[in-house]
Amino acid sequence: MNHLKATVAALFAVFLFVSGNVAQATAEGTEQSLLSFSSGAFVIQKPAEYGGIWSGFWLLDENPKIGWASAKGKIENNIWVIELAEKTLLKLVEFDTAGIDGKGRGAKDVVLEISDEGLDKGYQKIAEFTLADAVDGQRFPVASAVPGRWLKLTVKNNHGAKDYTELMDFRGYGDQLTKTSFPEASGTYATNFNDFHLRQQGTAVTGCYEYKDGLLNGGIEGRILKFTWQERERKGPAIFIFSQDGKQFFGVYWLEGNEKNAGGIWTGNRKSAAIGSCPHWSGGAQEQMSKELQSSGRVRLYGINFDVDSAVLRSESIPTLDKIAGMLKADGGLRLTIEGHTDSSGTGERNQVLSLKRAESVRSYLVAAGIVGDRLKAEGFGSSKPVSANTTALGKAQNRRVELVKQDEGTSINK
Repeated sequence: MNHLKATVAALFAVFLFVSGNVAQATAEGTEQSLLSFSSGAFVIQKPAEYGGIWSGFWLLDENPKIGWASAKGKIENNIWVIELAEKTLLKLVEFDTAGIDGKGRGAKDVVLEISDEGLDKGYQKIAEFTLADAVDGQRFPVASAVPGRWLKLTVKNNHGAKDYTELMDFRGYGDQLTKTSFPEASGTYATNFNDFHLRQQGTAVTGCYEYKDGLLNGGIEGRILKFTWQERERKGPAIFIFSQDGKQFFGVYWLEGNEKNAGGIWTGNRKSAAIGSCPHWSGGAQEQMSKELQSSGRVRLYGINFDVDSAVLRSESIPTLDKIAGMLKADGGLRLTIEGHTDSSGTGERNQVLSLKRAESVRSYLVAAGIVGDRLKAEGFGSSKPVSANTTALGKAQNRRVELVKQDEGTSINK
């Protein structure tokens, strides 16, 4: 089979990784699939697969260059169950098959069913389509206006291949009818990197994991947990999506300096509501920020969120901002530059102005909280310093961030 050979280049686009309707633009100015990781959709069940880069998870990554291939010979009746972030009325769906790895392997006849009763009951058929072989951007209206939270996708067959059935990407657009909060994430998880201990404080998230002194520091935006992980000899960014009940997560992580390359998969199941601890973890957002600033002089923050295309801070950001203020009050000699960063949507000039205004909003909050303004400098870099590619919503989410940079003692800071 030529899967690995034919898609090695596509690996370099993996995830290069919030609600709306078909015509609605997201905060980043692009149409947003409600069946994507970036919208908080979660794969509950996936069919047998070839594995590796041909996993059923990749249907939701908004990248048509990699996707799913069935287990050899299992070419019929392959089923996914996808938990949507909200109760959703789908109006339009889209399929990509141009990236398949052999003639006749593309998914052909597909059925969509939706349920609002649970992942294993109450499904109603809402649409049935016949796809063309090896064609991207195949869009279809959804015939039945039935809302639900769990979507079942059945790929019945392919275009004649006897070995594999393949589907590269699956997207959906419509209306989200509810707005639920991010599930409480604090607790201990069994993961493929040993036990993982997570503490959520508002949108701020810190934690540790029992593998090479692993630490994390990040925050929540919409249905996504974005963070930076660090081990003894390496570090990088990561994104987690949690199931509705908070008992499972699916994530992708990258190595620093290789964020545009393929990510690794990080999965976990909650084993206890108790957070637990690690010998190498200081235990909270404020402590973790301080530790990173002392060790590297810089900390990347997620969980400071703003209104769409605006510098207005959302109220959910207050706990994180208060932790920054607490850190500054605890260390009267600490002086910081607050950096604002955006993704690449919009013009370079507009992004630079927006990023500066967002940094200034953070600075203003900290000054109002009692921090002397001379200790704080605001700078905006727009989209000039991405930490991930801007080709998907998940990649863009990584690039929207605030960073704190420690200034040398004696440095003069002017706003």
